[in-house]
Amino acid sequence: MKNEEGKACEREKDEASIVLLRQLKQKLLGRNISTARVAAFNLSWMQEDGLAILTEVLTGNFSRTAKKAAAYGLRSMNGRMRKMAMEVLEQGLNHRDRTTKAACVKGLFLMKGGSVKKAVSGGNRRTGNTRIQEVRNKRRIRTESRGVRGPNSR
Repeated sequence: MKNEEGKACEREKDEASIVLLRQLKQKLLGRNISTARVAAFNLSWMQEDGLAILTEVLTGNFSRTAKKAAAYGLRSMNGRMRKMAMEVLEQGLNHRDRTTKAACVKGLFLMKGGSVKKAVSGGNRRTGNTRIQEVRNKRRIRTESRGVRGPNSR
């Protein structure tokens, strides 16, 4: 009796995980990059199933948003899957699609400890405490010191 209940429980878990994987894949393929990245991160915790879906999206004919999110999911993999995810990203470097190549290059760069800094426009900008100074109107100071009346004064 327990054996039959155990098999039924496992079957329900398998069906629930299949439904969850489908939902995550749909979110990964969506237009919103934030939702796609969250779905990719959740897939990164799904071991082999997540790796298979992320690899399929990265190397398949999907949107740029989905490919970037898939690369994010691959570089978010932990444990024994991290090495396999790194291999997938390295294989993506030889892919003919330039979006896939770009996502793989950036993913590998970040996995190996690189940091991405945004360039500050306008040259040398100081960071930290900047002092705001009052700028006085020079014309007003000159006319008041000479005793000359302005055009609107009587």
